[in-house]
Amino acid sequence: MTDFAESIRDLSPKQQELLRNLHSGGQSHLFKDFPQASLESRQTLASQLEALDESYPTGILGYTKRARELLEDSRNGVNPLDGWIPSVPKGEAFELGTTEYQETEAIGMQELGSIGFVLVAGGLGERLGYSGIKIALPTETATMTCYLEYYINYILALQQKYSNGKHLPMCIMTSNDTNDRTIKLLEDNNFFGMKKEQITIVQQGQGVPALTDNDATIAIDPDEPFKVLTKPHGHGDIHELLYRHRVAKKWIEQGIKWLILFQDTNGLAFHTLPLMLGVSKKMDLIMNSLAVPRKAKQAIGGIAKLENKATGETRTINVEYNQLDPLLRATGSPNGDVNDEETGYSPFPGNINQLLFQLDGYHKALERTNGIMPEFVNPKYKDETKTVFKKPTRLECMMQDFPTVLEGEDTKKVGYTSVPADLCFSPVKNATPDGVALQAQGIAPGTAATGERDQYGAFRRMLRSIGCRVEQGDTETHLGIEVDLLPAIVLDPSFLTCPGDLKKRFRQPDKVKISKRSTLIVRGEGVIIDSLELDGAMVIDGKSSEPITINKEVKNEGWIFEKDETSDDEVIKMRGYQITRKETDKGL
Repeated sequence: MTDFAESIRDLSPKQQELLRNLHSGGQSHLFKDFPQASLESRQTLASQLEALDESYPTGILGYTKRARELLEDSRNGVNPLDGWIPSVPKGEAFELGTTEYQETEAIGMQELGSIGFVLVAGGLGERLGYSGIKIALPTETATMTCYLEYYINYILALQQKYSNGKHLPMCIMTSNDTNDRTIKLLEDNNFFGMKKEQITIVQQGQGVPALTDNDATIAIDPDEPFKVLTKPHGHGDIHELLYRHRVAKKWIEQGIKWLILFQDTNGLAFHTLPLMLGVSKKMDLIMNSLAVPRKAKQAIGGIAKLENKATGETRTINVEYNQLDPLLRATGSPNGDVNDEETGYSPFPGNINQLLFQLDGYHKALERTNGIMPEFVNPKYKDETKTVFKKPTRLECMMQDFPTVLEGEDTKKVGYTSVPADLCFSPVKNATPDGVALQAQGIAPGTAATGERDQYGAFRRMLRSIGCRVEQGDTETHLGIEVDLLPAIVLDPSFLTCPGDLKKRFRQPDKVKISKRSTLIVRGEGVIIDSLELDGAMVIDGKSSEPITINKEVKNEGWIFEKDETSDDEVIKMRGYQITRKETDKGL
């Protein structure tokens, strides 16, 4: 075989056309070894390129064309925010236990029976020291409920209480790495009680080609000469997947009015969902971002309203922290991003990528745009000439950039709901040694131990907000991470779906006292706790909706979180402790 044309003759007609276009479109280096290669090697590369071409809306050549444009802008220092003037966005900030919180949450609770859930599932747990997928990790070790099970339990609890017989749907975005294991986790556990047809799985493609230079030259895998190096395109793909699989359209036909996008390992994700719904309902928002109070210049994206004076366009969008401060300084705010004297926080709240959409408005935007989000590129240059990259780069997109595709009056229907992080945000994303380093800098560690602590802590905070006496536990250090794990409180979604339910479940909060060494686990929609003095461990398992009223004093040896830094069990190993269950009151 002497030339490229002859070397592709054994491939399918579709593959031949694609490879010819790539060969003449600046990517001939991919095929330099084709004349000497085996048919199997040629087919391997051709099949991969065909899959990449089909998974990107404008094909590989469209991808490289767009990449050259963005790389040229990057090389020339073009700022995509030039011409935009930031101001404080539309939204509301809340504190648990206030009248404003309760009234807004009550509005949202009326909408809980018509919401669909989209889990933008992350990857594998390798960086956490876990060999499975992250959504199979336990949210805490008192019940060992995994994240996916917890999310489904919550959806089923809403369905039981609010949906009037309608099934609330769930969609899970997976990757090549997680798809099979996600399906197996569901099937092995009988879908955690959900009907199989309630769950839609949409799978991201192989990623996008990595690029080696400003000409968007596609990188070859250094370990496999007949394979293109690919990298993730980003979670912004979820919008295109929801469009392509007609998920939003089908849900509207099923009577679903809202859609929530949430990420994989945040056990506090749903405590504030009815509050978000209340804000969206009151303010007529198409998109509502859950946010947390953010200190000025804190390394977390800030939500800002941007206005383009030249075009009159406005948009409310996440602006990365390293862009927000210089943008403010360049547009009439000489001090940049500063804390508000009254609140002590920046007026630009921190984005945590939990997004609530009014489904009809969202679907219309998907239909118009095919769900395609704006892309960006972030090459790391070797030197000031900006011609050579330290390592291959790629185009990316982010799901929170959705407001950029809204038009007309819809651009004004974007806002936020801000709540302190200890009620809504505690992701498990870091290995313990990395968490220790972050802790030393005063940054939330984001480890398995802190995720568990914050699960218990959120329930402690809720109970205190209505007047229950919940003692503060001692802080201990496990593998260098400081946590107060006790009292360990787990209120299952079947018992409690949001703070608005608390007073129905604890009718006399002044008669509830939980000591600092206690563990309390409650399941069952029929359980009501009228009086409880707990000093030890108690597990209430209400199996049905039949009323069960608790009036009890309990004192026993309880459960102890004991140091264990030698276990081979991955769940224990990443925490540095395990629970010894000495004595438990069954409650009933």
